Amino acid sequence: MLAPPIPSRTPLPALYAFVLGVFLLGVASVAWAGGEEEGIDWAAMGMNLLGGLAVFLYGMELMAGALKKVAGDSMKQILARLTNSRIMGLITGALVTAIIQSSSVTTVMLVGFVTAGLMSLSQAIGVILGADIGTTVTAQIVAFKVTKYALLLVAVGFGLIFLGKKDRVKQYGYLIMGLGMIFFGMGIMSEGMSPLRSYDPFIALMRNVSNPVIGILVATFFTALVQSSSATMGVVIAMALQGLISLEAGIALALGANIGTCATAGLAAIGKPREAVRVAVAHVSFKIVGVILIFPFIPYLAELVRDISPAAASGLVGMDKLAAETPRQIANAHTIFNVGIATLFLPLAGQFARLVEYLVPDTPLELEVGAIVKPRYLDEALLSTPSLALDRVRLEILHMGETIDEMLAGILPAIVNRDRQRLTEIQRLDDSVDLLHSQILVYMGLISKGTLSDTQTAEFLRLMEAVNDLENIGDIVESGMVVAGYEVVDKGIRISPSTEKVLSEFHDAVVKTVSNAVQAVSQNNEQAAEMVTTMKQEIQDIVASTAAHLAERMVADEPNRIPTYSVEVDLLEKLKRIYYFAKRMAKTVEAQAQREAEVA
Repeated sequence: MLAPPIPSRTPLPALYAFVLGVFLLGVASVAWAGGEEEGIDWAAMGMNLLGGLAVFLYGMELMAGALKKVAGDSMKQILARLTNSRIMGLITGALVTAIIQSSSVTTVMLVGFVTAGLMSLSQAIGVILGADIGTTVTAQIVAFKVTKYALLLVAVGFGLIFLGKKDRVKQYGYLIMGLGMIFFGMGIMSEGMSPLRSYDPFIALMRNVSNPVIGILVATFFTALVQSSSATMGVVIAMALQGLISLEAGIALALGANIGTCATAGLAAIGKPREAVRVAVAHVSFKIVGVILIFPFIPYLAELVRDISPAAASGLVGMDKLAAETPRQIANAHTIFNVGIATLFLPLAGQFARLVEYLVPDTPLELEVGAIVKPRYLDEALLSTPSLALDRVRLEILHMGETIDEMLAGILPAIVNRDRQRLTEIQRLDDSVDLLHSQILVYMGLISKGTLSDTQTAEFLRLMEAVNDLENIGDIVESGMVVAGYEVVDKGIRISPSTEKVLSEFHDAVVKTVSNAVQAVSQNNEQAAEMVTTMKQEIQDIVASTAAHLAERMVADEPNRIPTYSVEVDLLEKLKRIYYFAKRMAKTVEAQAQREAEVA
């Protein structure tokens, strides 16, 4: 049977610790107040609350994981085709986040696009605002009172998983089963909390939560702890289903959940490039400013939501009326708040982007000179969606290629000019190449632990080969050409102007092929790959003419002629070897394009 989707995060331990702490405080308060006279079975209630919450969260992860696998490639294509239109960015962010059920994952993807220069911060702000709208879909789903159909959905989903022959059918089964578990978990939590409807100390506590400041603080802390606003909203709506909280209290808790969810983006930005910090700052700023602006108008928002939400059947009063109306009202308030933030800030995206860039300036270049290059794009939050994780590998290959380009472009001038310091700098750059190589392989190892489709497996193997080819190129420069350069310096060898000219011609051609090969792999660019492979004849001609020139120069009446000839031939062979690896990288892209054309 197909393994269930791997959750992108695991908030359950911290969540259980917090809920258990609250439960123990409740037990202590009962003991202090006389406890048993209230007739509440606290052990059973705690079991229902914790168990229901576990089922709810696992169902949410199961559904989101299946959606990512079913629609992962579509999400990637949607984001890749994002236009400069802020409205399209807003819609895209809402759609993608509604699918993956995580604004944090959407934010992580944006960081990669902004860092790679594929999207401006202004564009990213539109997507962030859309992502905040998309994340309210969970609250809207759980507000539907369909718990009586929960086990039917679980049964249908299990049937598709057990009987389905195709991977896609099984993933739809996980999606349906996850949705059923969400509703089932909601029902368990709601039923478990029903005795609290007549428990005076708890009712008094809920009156305190009706204070907006307390409600916002409680929900902010809870959401930051579990790193999931959807989990917080699930608990809030479960309480609302029993009529335990008012709409005003629910709005305050929803506002706190909106602030608390920013903790994930903030943590994800620690130690990341400035672009990542800017995206996180923009995300946090929108939420906090939005809560500050709406805070004085919570009563008016509550009235608006009551007017537009379905009313309960006549005859219901008190907690029964709250239980019938409040869940949908809280979900609607949650959505209205985020739509309002988007409406307010979207026209100001350009100005806000400039403000964030001013608050988070670029790191001065002099602080980065000589520093070991570290991975920019590898993020474990995307491992549960292999298509997106493989895209991150492509971006990191491009990053690795930039370092290789710097090494390769500088090596021949450093040898010809006998620049020992530059040779040492190039040698140190290979440390960065080795680090990126090892980190990419570790990340790909994590990707391989998931469930990959046949297409993703083929892409995985191509990228693995490309990473190894790039590392081989770095080793040729570092252990071959740099060593030859030191020999030139130490033995006082001088390369003649005529030899420098023919070697430079070959060197420039090889540098061009490596750059195109990296572009071909990182962007799936068939044209760049073709440029590399079609240069084969040109490279062969240059090699032949260079070899003939070196043979003629071997008998020249100059000092150190034999050692000089040996170094020159060695450089020629090293450049030929580098072109071999560049051509091999390009051929994998051409082969894949040909297979796709045959399938089409």
